[in-house]
Amino acid sequence: MNQVTVAAAAGTAIVDAVAADSWRQAVDEVTNWWRRFRPSDVQTIEAELVEVRDEILAAPQNDSDGAATMAELAVEWKRKLARLIRDDPTVEAELRLLLDERLQPLVPTGRRQRIGQVTMTATSHDHSRVYQSAGDMTINEQ
Repeated sequence: MNQVTVAAAAGTAIVDAVAADSWRQAVDEVTNWWRRFRPSDVQTIEAELVEVRDEILAAPQNDSDGAATMAELAVEWKRKLARLIRDDPTVEAELRLLLDERLQPLVPTGRRQRIGQVTMTATSHDHSRVYQSAGDMTINEQ
């Protein structure tokens, strides 16, 4: 997985976690993580995360406008994280840990993203069928 993918997934997870009821814990996790790489920016990052929360709460609650606001905020965080990784490539591994161990548990289950690579191989013979999925699958056949 490349750095942009990690930054994008983490940016989305940050916004999703800050939108959740456990938002304060998400802010603490991100600021504690950020402190390890850019301690001088921690107060700014914390203020920006609180601002993200305020923007989410102020956004219209219909699906399209609320989703658009969250998507815009996620892109902003993706850019911040991508710059951090660009400046110090060792940040990527630590960002994956933050995402997997600290942020994903704070994100509501329906909004969680999986990061990784899935390789599937299947062979079908005669009249058989093959169904493969890297996530949920519903098959309605009779």
